[in-house]
Amino acid sequence: MKAVYALYADPDSAQLAVDSLRREGVAERSITVISSEPFEEYEFSRRDKPTWIFWLATAGGAVGLILAYLLASTTQRLWPLVTGGMPIVAMWPNLIIMFELTMLGAIIVTVITLLITARLPTIRSKLYDPEVSSGKILVGVENAPDDSIEKLKQTLRATGGEVNAG
Repeated sequence: MKAVYALYADPDSAQLAVDSLRREGVAERSITVISSEPFEEYEFSRRDKPTWIFWLATAGGAVGLILAYLLASTTQRLWPLVTGGMPIVAMWPNLIIMFELTMLGAIIVTVITLLITARLPTIRSKLYDPEVSSGKILVGVENAPDDSIEKLKQTLRATGGEVNAG
């Protein structure tokens, strides 16, 4: 993996580096920013985009609800226990099973969605430097083209970073 990154002591210079990389034409998804603490007042920490996790969890819950009803009612119809004029498929006892499988469906879909969106487990190594644990902020470009590595190093150096190449 060809990566160029720099370590910054303060978030202002890290934001300046991100802005400079954007001006150089580096794609947003290629820029990596890693810090040991959140800097929500800076734009480099806001890379959020709309997520489908709520809708997928709802769909997982709906599938769990339907499967729970089918499981409970089919079981009661296949092995009917007639109890003094009460219906074979009684909804009140089934609500417990329906609730549990609804939650199970929503939780399973949420965990799977989280793993997919977080790209876990990762196969390739990610850009990291142990100095991040000491409070530094890493700003870098992963998979940089060979012809632009020197220009990226100059850009990161000009913004006050300790430049490294990985």
